[in-house]
Amino acid sequence: MCLGIPGRITDVRDDAGVRMGTVDFGGVRREVCLAYTPQAGAGAYVIVHVGFAITQIDEAEAERTLDVLRAMADAVTGELGEPLPARREGSG
Repeated sequence: MCLGIPGRITDVRDDAGVRMGTVDFGGVRREVCLAYTPQAGAGAYVIVHVGFAITQIDEAEAERTLDVLRAMADAVTGELGEPLPARREGSG
């Protein structure tokens, strides 16, 4: 299963010929390769999968997706009484 997470690009730069940027995922910021989304600039929303922005989306779609992810996290936390534990090394 693959999971793409929406985030907002805060800056764009050229890093040795590779288009890179910082993407904000609701307060968590990560460096992301923007090579596959050449039209996306600062302020744009993108779907990120394993460090690569794979498509640009509008803000409304990003917010809907983030709401679903938050609801899933809240449901798991509510059901278990605590967040999911980190996966143990060697399992799965």
